[in-house]
Amino acid sequence: MSTILTVSQINTYLKSIIDSDYNLKNIYISGEISNFTNHYRTGHFYFTLKDENSAIKAVMFRTAAQRITFEPENGMKVLVRANLSLYERDGVYQLYCEDIIPEGIGEFTLAFEQLKDKLAKKGMFDENAKKSLPAYPEKIGVITSPTGAALQDILSVLSRRYPAAEIVFEGVQVQGDDASGQIAEAIRKFNRLKAADVIIVGRGGGSIEDLWAFNEEEVAQAIFDSEIPIISAVGHETDFTIADFVSDMRAPTPSAAAEIAVPDYRELLYSVDKIFDGLTDCIKRKIDRYSMEILSYEKLFSEHSPEKTLLLYTQCVEAFEDKIKSFINAKLQKASDELAFYASRLESVSPLAVLSRGYSFAKDENGFNIKSASTVKKEDNITVVLSDGELDCTVTGVR
Repeated sequence: MSTILTVSQINTYLKSIIDSDYNLKNIYISGEISNFTNHYRTGHFYFTLKDENSAIKAVMFRTAAQRITFEPENGMKVLVRANLSLYERDGVYQLYCEDIIPEGIGEFTLAFEQLKDKLAKKGMFDENAKKSLPAYPEKIGVITSPTGAALQDILSVLSRRYPAAEIVFEGVQVQGDDASGQIAEAIRKFNRLKAADVIIVGRGGGSIEDLWAFNEEEVAQAIFDSEIPIISAVGHETDFTIADFVSDMRAPTPSAAAEIAVPDYRELLYSVDKIFDGLTDCIKRKIDRYSMEILSYEKLFSEHSPEKTLLLYTQCVEAFEDKIKSFINAKLQKASDELAFYASRLESVSPLAVLSRGYSFAKDENGFNIKSASTVKKEDNITVVLSDGELDCTVTGVR
């Protein structure tokens, strides 16, 4: 019966074989640094040493790293003195470096710097050429691998932060010979169809060669020519590509790109609530103020209303009318009293009163009073006026 071993036993056994091999001690290895990390808390260096065909993980602990007088960088060709051993926990063999000697700039890094300088001279990195991102995009374009973790990260953030937006996805290769062409064509397609308000282009982390599609001039030109704003989301925060410099906005990770592309609907709701509350308070204050003004105007109108003013003037007119009536009545009474007085006096001297006592007077035929007998001749026609009538007479004689 075969012996059953645990994973730990296997790893321990392999480590013992490797550690006992003198040929794997204090060896010198030439290669190019990739995925370099300077762990700021421990001081350890972690990186990958690679050539055109293979790669191996490497670590340099702080005691050895402190002796290095330069800062190792990705793409740097170096000569490493190290021991090979197996990291039991992960079952991965790696180099434990004691010294690193630079050999020059790596092929990819050199190509990167050359293209960067070329595009910078063409003005493709200028800030004034960059477009502003829309504040409230309706359609979010996403260009990345359909199978990568970057897509899921982007979709998760977009659905959480801004579920109202429509996501338009275009799957492409993000590494390999055909990747740059597919990425550039996807960008051009979005622009031809006007399929989005903003585009996220990117992928997850990797070595410089894994990310190389985003360092190709074809992709850079497509990003620069895009009328739709583009957010570059390539690799991790420490990874930089040509696409990052050309894009309108660089995001340190795909998740961060999704956060940059859209607002948080909860913050929008909070802002709307604050605006609503502010408007409500403002309207309430205005209503209160206008209500006070209305009450003030009502009081003022009540005190100076047309009805009240008309009543006041009516009362004044009535009082004036009464005064006029009293004045007229007094004048009439006085005039009546004077008329009665003068009538009485006139009555006393009235010819009619004399006539009523048996007297009469005569008038000639012209109607004039006859005051003297000398003015009358025999046969003249005269009129004798009595108190109750007149007599037509003919003079028969004058004495």
